[in-house]
Amino acid sequence: MKITDWAIIFVLIVGPFLEALSLNSMDLQEVNRLQLRYTTALRTAVQDAGSVLNRNELQQFEVGYSSDKYMRTDKELALSVLLQSLAINFGIADDSLVQAALMKYIPAVVVIDYDGYWIYALDEFSSANGEPRLEHRWHPKRPYVYTDSAGNSAAFSLDSYIRVISSTTGEEMRGWLEDLAPATAIPLLQDAEVFEQVRRSTIVRQIEEDLQQVIAEHNEFTARLGFTYTFTLPTIPKEEWNNTLDDVGVIAFLQGIPIGNHYYNNFALGGGRLRKTERLEGGVDPTTGIKYYYFAKCELPYNTEEVFARKQEAAARGYYEAICRR
Repeated sequence: MKITDWAIIFVLIVGPFLEALSLNSMDLQEVNRLQLRYTTALRTAVQDAGSVLNRNELQQFEVGYSSDKYMRTDKELALSVLLQSLAINFGIADDSLVQAALMKYIPAVVVIDYDGYWIYALDEFSSANGEPRLEHRWHPKRPYVYTDSAGNSAAFSLDSYIRVISSTTGEEMRGWLEDLAPATAIPLLQDAEVFEQVRRSTIVRQIEEDLQQVIAEHNEFTARLGFTYTFTLPTIPKEEWNNTLDDVGVIAFLQGIPIGNHYYNNFALGGGRLRKTERLEGGVDPTTGIKYYYFAKCELPYNTEEVFARKQEAAARGYYEAICRR
């Protein structure tokens, strides 16, 4: 058999595999492009929502609070801005039907307030004519509540302001940790470091437990609509929680949007006192394969693959800080 015959046979055998690899590569590029687009849209929307939470012009007249973290949280405005920003960035601002469809991929939105939180999620209720309806609604506000082994209860805030009820006397006290500690024997108030650990862990655990429940309910509701995707609560890193619990903020989840053979599953957090900063992007040096993060306005020859809100987040994903030329 001639060499040309072998060449033809080789092309016939290997050609389909090469074509499949090429198509798969193109699919991966499209998946990465869509993931970047959705992540940028989600983070932008949450930052926009967080930035309008503060309606605190009357803070100095509030009774019982003197904390600079207390503010008049406007959850309705934050939600409106969040959904509007998502619609704009997804290119569906003029299509109310597609906007309604997008809501099925939002299992939960959390607004973290100074002394509690709200969850906006899909809920089932009866309409005026008695027909069952599925619709996103606000759950009642939940305070940050903790009960110790002796039955003493505490309602936390985002700082050391606390309301406690003694299990022995039934007395209720509220105020700053340093002021209440000498006036009561409740163990939680006697060690500031332990107090801070319990405060943070209580808030995180309570929000996560509620989110687990509403996302499970979201699965039940969307299954009736023909969804086969299983919504789950993503793991929120400790660093993300620490940044979130420093101030009022918004957490939004976007899950189950098909992209190629995958599904988009992500969340974003935005603070109520957010200061506008330049977006950080992450890309790979084509000559070395090393991953770098840099400001969006930097003139660097990298293809952006991810976006970040903070340098720590980029570093945790294996990116090194690039020298910016601008």
